[in-house]
Amino acid sequence: MYQIDFTKPCHVHFIGIGGISMSGLAEILNKEGFTVTGSDMRESDVTRMLNEKGIRIYFGQVAENLKSEPDTALVVYTAAISSDNPELLYAKEQGIPLLTRAELLGQIMDNYKYSIAVSGTHGKTTTTAMLAHILLAAEKDPTVSIGGMLDVIGGNIRAGASPYFVTEACEYTNSYHSFRPYLSIILNIDNDHLDFFHNLENIVKSFATFATKLQEGGILVVNGDMPYLEDIRAAVAGKNCRLITFGLGEQNDYRATDIALDEGGHPTYTLIRKPGIPEDAGANGAGTDGAGSANETAGTGPKVVLSVTGEHNAMNSLSAIAAAEALGIGMDQILAGLRTCSSAKRRFEYKGTMKNGATIIDDYAHHPTEIAATVAVGRAVAKGDLWIAFQPHTYSRTKALLPDFAKALAPADHVLLADIYAAREKDDGTVHARNLEEELRKCGCDAVYLGDFPTIEKYFREHGKNNDMLITMGAGPIDSVGVNLLSE
Repeated sequence: MYQIDFTKPCHVHFIGIGGISMSGLAEILNKEGFTVTGSDMRESDVTRMLNEKGIRIYFGQVAENLKSEPDTALVVYTAAISSDNPELLYAKEQGIPLLTRAELLGQIMDNYKYSIAVSGTHGKTTTTAMLAHILLAAEKDPTVSIGGMLDVIGGNIRAGASPYFVTEACEYTNSYHSFRPYLSIILNIDNDHLDFFHNLENIVKSFATFATKLQEGGILVVNGDMPYLEDIRAAVAGKNCRLITFGLGEQNDYRATDIALDEGGHPTYTLIRKPGIPEDAGANGAGTDGAGSANETAGTGPKVVLSVTGEHNAMNSLSAIAAAEALGIGMDQILAGLRTCSSAKRRFEYKGTMKNGATIIDDYAHHPTEIAATVAVGRAVAKGDLWIAFQPHTYSRTKALLPDFAKALAPADHVLLADIYAAREKDDGTVHARNLEEELRKCGCDAVYLGDFPTIEKYFREHGKNNDMLITMGAGPIDSVGVNLLSE
């Protein structure tokens, strides 16, 4: 396999360079002095931005693109690229080395001494954002790759000039098995992506394998409350690494007590660490500069104040604190970073208030566990009725977890259902959003299937009122409902 080496920059061509993740990796290589070119099907804001940075982009994917770049040393492609793609076929014919997007990301990580991979079925983007804020507060000049838009870095990528690199590690198609991080985080393991994994047992095995990819002498931060802790512990039993647990249970190295939400749904809590935590040896042998600060008193830990929403984010922040202290970052800097970290785009994001006084929130939640957490926050802060405009994501997930979706959504006062967003799947006719409507009504919830977005907008316009809260929810383009309602 081709090995990316920052000390030996070469010419890399990206097939599908306009994608959110591919564009970020292209930016990193461009900043490191690589010659970067790419192709995409059409021009976009992303391609224009890349072009402004000196990256040549071809529109349309034909063999002539690569023929025009004869010194290309490596071609990178995504899973969305079909096997008969002309550029991909030409690269194979010419013997040009090929890497998938995940393989490239793993190789880029190898060029950073302190590479951090944030994994878990839920919470990856928010936790990566927390770590980005902490590293910036500690003036570590990190490189960051995140699966959402983050204001503090002006997008989804930040190319720093230090040994610190933090990224999300997605489990889908086992792409994170291409990574070899210095520090790994496993936030949680849940039933998801069943179109690929088929069952929970395979998902647990996948995360256990990811844990073994840790570098020798590395650090593994794991949710100590989840039922699969022993699977992870057994996977790394023979490996030279340090395992740190976080959670609410007293057995954990890091835990939160006295969790409370303010009127905006932002958590505060008291941090408790086991005696001897953190250990003295941090990154660079620096120890934990700033630990034991004025924020702490004898017998108790510091008070943690978060700007993200929901009790579930207290758990996410525990993992970020554990990781940061293991890297030698001081508690004062950690607390300062967490205070400035608001949610990434589409994570309980306030969009505005309608003329009728209804508040519009948008959230990316598309799995029952995520939905339940978001609904709980909405329930806690809504002054009037809580409305959810939900667009189910993929047929396989909707079908497999139908009762769980209903249970997660049912605490809302009203649920407006859009058609299922197919994403990468085809409709086989075995599940429909109407099935979810039926399940919700069995739970006593006022649910109505409306299908398309204009109908949802019209319904809320006619029935929403002052102090009500509408959360547009899902991984598809359901956020456009809120945009359209507010534009009026």
